[in-house]
Amino acid sequence: MKALVEEIAKALVDHPEDVVVKSVEGEQVTVLELRVHPDDLGKVIGRQGRTAKSIRTLLGAAGMKLKKRFTLEILE
Repeated sequence: MKALVEEIAKALVDHPEDVVVKSVEGEQVTVLELRVHPDDLGKVIGRQGRTAKSIRTLLGAAGMKLKKRFTLEILE
Protein backbone atom coordinates (compact mmCIF):
# COMPACT_ATOMS: atom_id res chain seq x y z
CA MET A 1 0.00 0.00 0.00
CA LYS A 2 2.85 2.30 0.86
CA ALA A 3 4.35 1.74 -2.59
CA LEU A 4 0.98 2.37 -4.26
CA VAL A 5 0.56 5.78 -2.62
CA GLU A 6 4.20 6.65 -3.33
CA GLU A 7 3.88 5.84 -7.05
CA ILE A 8 0.64 7.80 -7.40
CA ALA A 9 2.12 10.83 -5.62
CA LYS A 10 5.34 10.73 -7.67
CA ALA A 11 3.29 10.72 -10.87
CA LEU A 12 1.42 13.86 -9.77
CA VAL A 13 4.19 16.13 -8.46
CA ASP A 14 7.01 18.20 -9.97
CA HIS A 15 9.51 17.12 -7.27
CA PRO A 16 9.19 13.30 -7.08
CA GLU A 17 12.41 13.00 -5.07
CA ASP A 18 10.72 14.79 -2.14
CA VAL A 19 7.82 12.31 -1.86
CA VAL A 20 7.95 10.41 1.44
CA VAL A 21 5.34 7.92 2.62
CA LYS A 22 5.45 6.68 6.21
CA SER A 23 3.27 3.84 7.48
CA VAL A 24 1.96 3.92 11.06
CA GLU A 25 0.40 0.63 12.17
CA GLY A 26 -2.56 0.79 14.51
CA GLU A 27 -4.78 -1.89 16.00
CA GLN A 28 -7.56 -1.51 13.44
CA VAL A 29 -6.28 1.05 10.95
CA THR A 30 -2.98 1.62 9.17
CA VAL A 31 -2.29 5.33 8.65
CA LEU A 32 -0.21 6.31 5.64
CA GLU A 33 1.42 9.72 6.08
CA LEU A 34 2.31 11.45 2.82
CA ARG A 35 4.83 14.30 2.70
CA VAL A 36 5.57 16.23 -0.48
CA HIS A 37 7.47 19.36 -1.47
CA PRO A 38 5.52 22.48 -0.34
CA ASP A 39 5.08 23.58 -3.97
CA ASP A 40 3.40 20.26 -4.82
CA LEU A 41 0.90 20.19 -1.96
CA GLY A 42 -1.90 21.60 -4.10
CA LYS A 43 -1.31 19.03 -6.83
CA VAL A 44 -1.66 16.14 -4.40
CA ILE A 45 -4.79 17.58 -2.78
CA GLY A 46 -6.41 18.72 -6.02
CA ARG A 47 -9.32 21.08 -6.55
CA GLN A 48 -11.62 20.90 -3.56
CA GLY A 49 -9.75 17.77 -2.44
CA ARG A 50 -10.78 15.64 -5.39
CA THR A 51 -7.35 14.10 -6.01
CA ALA A 52 -6.83 13.29 -2.32
CA LYS A 53 -10.33 11.79 -2.17
CA SER A 54 -9.56 9.63 -5.21
CA ILE A 55 -6.35 8.33 -3.64
CA ARG A 56 -8.28 7.53 -0.45
CA THR A 57 -10.90 5.68 -2.51
CA LEU A 58 -8.19 3.55 -4.13
CA LEU A 59 -6.75 2.79 -0.69
CA GLY A 60 -10.17 1.75 0.55
CA ALA A 61 -10.77 -0.56 -2.41
CA ALA A 62 -7.33 -2.16 -2.17
CA GLY A 63 -7.72 -2.46 1.60
CA MET A 64 -10.97 -4.39 1.15
CA LYS A 65 -9.06 -6.95 -0.88
CA LEU A 66 -6.47 -7.31 1.92
CA LYS A 67 -9.14 -7.13 4.65
CA LYS A 68 -7.41 -4.13 6.26
CA ARG A 69 -8.32 -0.47 6.70
CA PHE A 70 -6.04 2.28 5.48
CA THR A 71 -6.28 6.03 5.87
CA LEU A 72 -4.24 8.71 4.14
CA GLU A 73 -2.96 11.83 5.85
CA ILE A 74 -1.29 14.50 3.75
CA LEU A 75 1.23 16.38 5.88
CA GLU A 76 2.84 19.75 5.20
